[in-house]
Amino acid sequence: MATIAITRPAGAAPPAIRRATGESPAVRRVLTGLALAFLGLTLVLPLVLVLHEALAKGFAAYLAAIREPDALSAARLTLLIAGVAVPVNLVFGVAAAWCIAKFEFRGKSLLITLIDLPFAVSPVISGMIFVLLFGAHGWFGAWLADHDVRIVFAVPGMVLATTFVTSPLIARELIPLMQEQGSDQEEAAIVLGARGWQTFWRVTLPNIKWGLLYGLILCNARAMGEFGAVSVVSGHIRGETNTLPLHVEILYNEYSFAASFAVASLLTLLALVTLALKTAVEWQQRRQALEGAETSVPTERIAA
Repeated sequence: MATIAITRPAGAAPPAIRRATGESPAVRRVLTGLALAFLGLTLVLPLVLVLHEALAKGFAAYLAAIREPDALSAARLTLLIAGVAVPVNLVFGVAAAWCIAKFEFRGKSLLITLIDLPFAVSPVISGMIFVLLFGAHGWFGAWLADHDVRIVFAVPGMVLATTFVTSPLIARELIPLMQEQGSDQEEAAIVLGARGWQTFWRVTLPNIKWGLLYGLILCNARAMGEFGAVSVVSGHIRGETNTLPLHVEILYNEYSFAASFAVASLLTLLALVTLALKTAVEWQQRRQALEGAETSVPTERIAA
């Protein structure tokens, strides 16, 4: 078979490589400018306005609004709810992802649908569900009243509502990751004599640690900033059942604008810290993936 060789005169410039996109530099600059303008209007400007309004009456007034007993109580309750909801979702998310990614069983599609249910239901409706279940006129209301157990308009109901709306975050972060990894390493560990917990701690957990940490960060941020479901079941009792988002609403409705923005700035700082942690986890994950790709030996070289 004849081979046709294409030669280039000596000193001639190589042919231009066509870009994947054919937009001109001017078009790319316009699109980039529009994207930055949109982000500035929807993200940066609101953050600046929150901080500006929070400090409108001076730094002393800002500190006074944050140190107010009701604000401190709301902060403590927010941390308490997140401290309960996040570990519960951690256990549920890992267990659900393990079952879905590693095993085949009847009802698997139904389980995935149930995990996604809080994404499809409005948070306000989620709160109403708990009121219908545990309220004074709910299904279990009479029994709870007879045994002097309070769930709705108390901290337990707020924890349940927050746990419900945040339940898919960790599971949904781990399911595709564990499905992509497969179960070969776990099966090899079991064949070599490892027990179930040994396989989990030494094989599965190191493989999913970055995805798990990413899901924890998102779950914690959503738990601390949840408003709709918690608002329905809280009762809005100042100093008792108000979280930071609910306290911001009360202050704003009372026309205490500087104080409401001061408390809102705490949630804003929390969002910025969450974003920084999320970025750090993504960077570390990409770095680890690149290091793994550099140290791995191609199959073709092994076969050779």
